[in-house]
Amino acid sequence: MSFLRKVWEFIKVVVISLLIILPIRYFIIQPFYVKGASMEPTFHDREYLIINEVGYHFQEPKRGDIVVFRYPLNPQEYFIKRIIGLPGEKININDGKVYVYNDEHPAGIELDESAYLDDSVKTYDLKDEAIAVESDQYFVMGDNRNASKDSRSFGPLDKSFLTGKVWLRGWPFKKATAFGQQAYEIDHN
Repeated sequence: MSFLRKVWEFIKVVVISLLIILPIRYFIIQPFYVKGASMEPTFHDREYLIINEVGYHFQEPKRGDIVVFRYPLNPQEYFIKRIIGLPGEKININDGKVYVYNDEHPAGIELDESAYLDDSVKTYDLKDEAIAVESDQYFVMGDNRNASKDSRSFGPLDKSFLTGKVWLRGWPFKKATAFGQQAYEIDHN
């Protein structure tokens, strides 16, 4: 095989690889580094995550999803939080516990967060009464409740700010984890 033919074959492999990899990287899944402590103990500073950017085009976000989104007050910044409240619900925090009010639970029901929060974690109360989550909005909070800038400070998050759902922790390798759906008793009635 001539030298030019080998070079041509190499160029074809590189171009085909780029045509496959780049759309996946920029439109389907995307890497993110965790910055800060707002999601501890679930995620720690400098962990490397892969997020699914297309999933929410086919299904609605669910309570418990861990999402990356553009910070509403500065869209150049990205935040990572957990979805707590869904469209049409009201969220209240009283005595360190989160309560969800919706059609199935008009008197409110305490959200059981024991799967990802230690029993000692207390969520600081909202200054006002329950916060209404409008259509196409989500109430998001960090798992490190006392070190998280979230919907308690900037209000419910519009769906348009969502970038994607955390799919995989890839770094550090010893903590590699795939993330599925968090089940809540409130959502199984």
